[in-house]
Amino acid sequence: MAKVISLKEAANLFQDNITVASASFGLAGWPEEIAIAVSNRFDDTGHPQNITHVHAAGIGNWGKGPKGERGECVWAKDGLLTKFIGSHAGSSPTLINKIVENKIMAWNLPLGTLIQLFHEEGRNAPGLLSKTGLGTFVDPRYDGGKLNPMTKESGEEVVVHIPDFFGEEYLFYKSIPIDIGFMRGTTADENGNITCEKEALNLEMLSIAQAAKANGGIVIVQVESIAKAGSLNPKLVKVPGIYVDYIVVSEDPENIMQTQGTKFNRAFTGEVRIPLEGNLQPIPFDEKKVMLRRLTMEIKPGYKCNFGIGTPTYTGNVMSEEGCADKITMISESGSIGGVPGGGNDFGAHWNIEASCDQGDHFSFFDGGGLDFGVFGLSEVDKDGNVNTSLLNGKIMGVGGFLNIAATAKNAMFIGTFTAGGIKCKVEEGKMIIVKEGKFKKFVKSCPQLTFNADQSLKKGNRILFITERCVIERTTDGMVLVEIAPGIDLQTQILDQMEFAPIIPVGGPKLMDPEIFYPTWGKLKEIMDSK
Repeated sequence: MAKVISLKEAANLFQDNITVASASFGLAGWPEEIAIAVSNRFDDTGHPQNITHVHAAGIGNWGKGPKGERGECVWAKDGLLTKFIGSHAGSSPTLINKIVENKIMAWNLPLGTLIQLFHEEGRNAPGLLSKTGLGTFVDPRYDGGKLNPMTKESGEEVVVHIPDFFGEEYLFYKSIPIDIGFMRGTTADENGNITCEKEALNLEMLSIAQAAKANGGIVIVQVESIAKAGSLNPKLVKVPGIYVDYIVVSEDPENIMQTQGTKFNRAFTGEVRIPLEGNLQPIPFDEKKVMLRRLTMEIKPGYKCNFGIGTPTYTGNVMSEEGCADKITMISESGSIGGVPGGGNDFGAHWNIEASCDQGDHFSFFDGGGLDFGVFGLSEVDKDGNVNTSLLNGKIMGVGGFLNIAATAKNAMFIGTFTAGGIKCKVEEGKMIIVKEGKFKKFVKSCPQLTFNADQSLKKGNRILFITERCVIERTTDGMVLVEIAPGIDLQTQILDQMEFAPIIPVGGPKLMDPEIFYPTWGKLKEIMDSK
């Protein structure tokens, strides 16, 4: 039977030299009060020391919000956190600084693969065989996911290349013994059964709990309240009490965030369905909206679609505005299915969500090739159509779920401005006008790291498209082909001169992007989709 303890008692359970695995996504599922108590104990006593923190999704709020930086950053202190293993560190600026300063060993591994690894650890397996990451910076023949010199010089490997396993090559992700499974729920009963009725996401709570117990570790859960034993709906229990050792009841509701930007929204849990008009963040008429419109023209009715973080998240807004949201199923890597994805700091949650599966199970769907249409931010692209999302202009970000999803999506769509760093555009009289060019080229000869291997994607029969405010480029078996150009854009000075390589230009030149998407009112998407 789980024991209810105080924050101070929970902090004392964190001993030196342990590995902690957290089930969180941004601030969703993050037991912030316990994390702060651990940080305060370190300030007072110098313990715990030398913690390894393992988690799949990024944990933090990008250093923004009324309370400042939140999440994993409270552990980013010299001597407290000494190893980071996760898919994304960019949402925790203080942690990034420690990695860049070479004070913390750090590995960047695929989000979905890490969760699948937790599942294998729960079976006491030595690790996970996967094709995810082959030919990217996660591959040990390149960087092995290592983020700084300290990690590279350590000689410690968490991924191994298997050149021939029944005639095929794989990567083997080694098991990481977990001492504490660290998570948050809504309600615990007296037997330790955990429900998550107020959480927007299910995450990988059970997998981490099983991994911790298989290693002889403990599971600590922060909740909002305690219920009488047997009073919870058994179908709502996400972590059975047989896995839970300690429960901490929250003392300050202000520390509980449903997403990075929202405390609680009933439409994110599926408790209610609300009219979307007036609730979805409006998309102003600008270059972003033009790109999103062009993107939606590639979607077919019935597609299962995943929209990544940043500009891609707002694809659902355009679909809803055009009256086409019900023609597809919108999916987020968090396990959310149906409804319309939340944008900005609500990434991962869905308005009027229809189903919510555990995040790890969701990635089995991605890895199995079930996704019809994946939309990703356009960060940096080389001459072969390979993409870098993890190390941009020397800044460490992280791959998140991108590496799993982009590699298997039947249609991999990359959307973003053609250049970066201060670019300014405006759309006037049906034309795209570049007011100020960005400082950095995105289409380069080579990338410092690869998180998407175009050749491997093409071999699977997938389609690859790069959609920008001024042109559309398709990666085909022939190479990078400039297929469309926006009205008002000069081919030589505003496209070719802003690239480090020459794309293939079709005979007769690129086609003109649909001029109608460059006007404030569009209203043609339904007609386009119905014609497919």
